[in-house]
Amino acid sequence: MSLAGISLLIIAIAFVFIAIYVVKTLKAASSTMASVSQTLEKVEGQMQGITTESESLLKKTNHIASDIETKTKTIDGLMDTLNNVGTTVGHVNQSIQGVSESVAHASHEQDEKVVKAMRWGDAAIELYLKWKRKKVY
Repeated sequence: MSLAGISLLIIAIAFVFIAIYVVKTLKAASSTMASVSQTLEKVEGQMQGITTESESLLKKTNHIASDIETKTKTIDGLMDTLNNVGTTVGHVNQSIQGVSESVAHASHEQDEKVVKAMRWGDAAIELYLKWKRKKVY
């Protein structure tokens, strides 16, 4: 065998080793890819479950938000009503205070008139009694 033959034999053997190494690497890569594929399928299934639950949770959240908005509007009406009641009570209180002041003023005026009437009544009774005494004597 010549030097060229030995070189070709070494190149052939090296090529065989490279081919075996490439085949082993490709088999390992294939096995890894199959494992990655299975993992991705599981993740995809879990993501679909998460997506379904997220959609359900989002619908429930929207329903709760709508319910809270409705109840808030109801409470707003109640607050407006309470505010109106407070204003009305304030007006009634002012009216009662005005009536009370009017009654007190009228009562004071009536007191003066009653006092005058009582004085006139006393004077009339005294005159009557004097007249009656004079009539008896």
